[in-house]
Amino acid sequence: MSERILILDFGSQVTQLIARRVRESGVYSEIHPCTMDDEAIAAFKPMAVILSGGPSSVTETHTPRAPESVFTLGVPVLGICYGQQTMCAQLGGEVAGSDHREFGRATLEVTDDC
Repeated sequence: MSERILILDFGSQVTQLIARRVRESGVYSEIHPCTMDDEAIAAFKPMAVILSGGPSSVTETHTPRAPESVFTLGVPVLGICYGQQTMCAQLGGEVAGSDHREFGRATLEVTDDC
């Protein structure tokens, strides 16, 4: 099985939906907790990783992080909501809080500093 996507779950209400959409596109996927250890991630041999959303914010203390090995696998990583926040923070970016919450489509600006 060469085409397989690893979905790391940070507690999103739609993680199962993400997996279903991936599978509907003909690609095998498995959902695992965001605490999956590095050896298990390497053994899974994903062609890509999806970091799900969740109820946390990286602007809070003691929130979960993605295993560092995810970023050294040499495969694409997609962060959704909280997954994008933690990826940004873990890779040296800045995540700032807002006075309001957003749900749905949002615009992202990538600068030359990245």
